[in-house]
Amino acid sequence: MTARVLIVDDIPTNVRLLEARLTAEYYEVLTATSGAQALEICETQDVDIVLLDVMMPEMDGFEVCQRLKASPRTHHVPVLMITALDQPSDRVRGLEVGADDFLTKPVDDTQLMARVKSLVRLKSLTDELRARALTGQQIAIEDALRAMDTISASGGSILIIDTDLRHAERVKGYLSAEHSVDILTQPSDAVFQVAGANYELALVSMSMDDFDPLRVCSQIRTLDHTRTLPIILMADEGDKPRVVRALDLGVNDFISRPVERNELSARVRTQIRRNRYALELRQSVTNTMALAVTDELTGLYNRRYFDRHLNVMLGKAQEQSRDMALMILDIDHFKSVNDNHGHDVGDIVLREFAARMKRNIRGVDLACRMGGEEFVVLMPDTDTFQAEAVAERVRQAIAEKPFDVGTARPLTVTVSVGVSLNETLTDSPESMLKRADVALYRAKREGRNRVIFDAA
Repeated sequence: MTARVLIVDDIPTNVRLLEARLTAEYYEVLTATSGAQALEICETQDVDIVLLDVMMPEMDGFEVCQRLKASPRTHHVPVLMITALDQPSDRVRGLEVGADDFLTKPVDDTQLMARVKSLVRLKSLTDELRARALTGQQIAIEDALRAMDTISASGGSILIIDTDLRHAERVKGYLSAEHSVDILTQPSDAVFQVAGANYELALVSMSMDDFDPLRVCSQIRTLDHTRTLPIILMADEGDKPRVVRALDLGVNDFISRPVERNELSARVRTQIRRNRYALELRQSVTNTMALAVTDELTGLYNRRYFDRHLNVMLGKAQEQSRDMALMILDIDHFKSVNDNHGHDVGDIVLREFAARMKRNIRGVDLACRMGGEEFVVLMPDTDTFQAEAVAERVRQAIAEKPFDVGTARPLTVTVSVGVSLNETLTDSPESMLKRADVALYRAKREGRNRVIFDAA
């Protein structure tokens, strides 16, 4: 997986060294020699990960990181801080201002690539979720980002998997004041343990008697319930090659042994907060998309969704020289239904109309309510003959059986339909809708309850 990496360091030699390492792995590299320049690049270009030196004049890395995480545009961009400082308090400070990870100079190649790969995967996931939210409604992202500020990283549910009970108990002691921690000394039971509980993080030892820790991690990843469960490996110095493999398998992070209490706490908080943020974002996207793109009365897609989808589908049809048809349907004399029977009855007619229409179009067709009593159906890979067959089937389904609306006598309902086709490379969504609308009005003028085609 390639990515665009921004290296920020005021020492040219350091920049060139990191640039050479990353370019050799086919990453696209941007460079900045100051915090201000880095912030400008991140605000004006799409960056996937920032490698940020801590010790810089005018604006140090801690302040740069804090500003990146405070901006809605760059809040989600992973920051990997690189420092000559080796005090745990400095590493903890880096994580607390929002850094996603850190490396200590001189930078170890294995650790560099492991951290970069892990954070690039995180950015890819975040980009996917943000894109889905933008497709539905921009407010989903805004809500999720606001929620991120209020999400707590305390009170987490953690599982430690380690055959060394003494070591596991010591790690548990570091975390139990803030989190609920379970210990599993039989890694073969890991799948059953995680499947039956709602853990938010797994800490897996790389030193387990007669068990492959990577196998344990991959088994956790195979379950739908724990596919996104954050995993942190506790690794020794000699475990680096397997740590790199683990990160490729989807492990989120690792910490070197002997485990330092403050660093462990900071990494655990980061992973739990990130996991809760992802859950919040997914739920926000799901809920907001449903509200943003569907019509509440009929359950069909709404005009907003249709306009965006038509633009995409027409572009694809023209690029690939494929057929596409569009029909606009308008319920005949619907105003009289509301006037004579009330809007409650009118709503029943609209719901039943939508249900009959959906039953009589094809699975690939997209049905939407444009507003009022007007509906539209987008039909990909559809020529004149196929479009006429679908339109006639819908028209007949509406007219052949009266609508039972709870009144003394069922209502007879008919529909007029106008159809247009994707016929030229100069067609636009507006021109197709206009031609279908013209055809619809012809159907109205010529007696209603009929299908009319309009050519370009």
